[in-house]
Amino acid sequence: MNRITPPRGLAFVKMHGLGNDFVVIDSRTRGAVVTPALARALGDRHRGVGFDQLAEIRDAQGADFTLDFWNADGSRAGACGNATRCVSDLVMRQTGQARISLLTARGSLSALRRADGLVSVNMGAPQLDWAEIPLSHAVDTLYLPLPGDPVGVGMGNPHCVFFVPNAETVALQTDGPRFEGDPLFPQKTNVEFVSVIAPDHLRMRVWERGAGVTLACGSGACAVGVAAHLRGLTGRCVRVTVDGGELEIDWRDDGVWMTGPVAHVFDGMLPPEFLAANT
Repeated sequence: MNRITPPRGLAFVKMHGLGNDFVVIDSRTRGAVVTPALARALGDRHRGVGFDQLAEIRDAQGADFTLDFWNADGSRAGACGNATRCVSDLVMRQTGQARISLLTARGSLSALRRADGLVSVNMGAPQLDWAEIPLSHAVDTLYLPLPGDPVGVGMGNPHCVFFVPNAETVALQTDGPRFEGDPLFPQKTNVEFVSVIAPDHLRMRVWERGAGVTLACGSGACAVGVAAHLRGLTGRCVRVTVDGGELEIDWRDDGVWMTGPVAHVFDGMLPPEFLAANT
């Protein structure tokens, strides 16, 4: 009888937070393996696995782990809130911890599992100075000089937040890329369109740089919560309804906390042939 050959290749996990989907690769035992070419190949929903972002777990000093983020077009992402929640859930289940610390390009973050099973992450203080977001030159970030009067907010990545009468009617496929590449944003930007449902409830739709239309964006939900409060539209704690569900945003003294569900979809193995062709 033929024996089953042990799998070879690179293991990965598919997860999502409110339909914002991710491939997670754990590189803690081998060192970083993701390249722009591999990220593009994996991000292809027809020829690869498909994702909004890829999250690579690496070793860290002074924290439980480090996270690097990649977009589906092979570019790097500085922050990804829902992926951070998903990977935090994965690591907490592996270790039995209820609270962990992690490092990203955003800096040191913390995450925890609430008693109701939802996962929270502190995304840190918002970046409100034009140079931190970053923008190409000094402007009032609360009233950006663009059509539609948006707000500029940094959450480790840039966000351009528009308040509109009805987010459902926005032409995301055209308006999103138009503002993503505006010269005001030297590193491009995520673009959010938001309508106010109540003083504690926002409706958001999003175009993510390097990914396009997504069902949810954690850092974007944080940015719109901050922008809405700064414009005097809401308090500091809001529910943000996205296409994939609902997130809780709470802007506290120690940072912007984001809470929501996560889902582990499946585990997989990338064969050596796929890796060899896409490095």
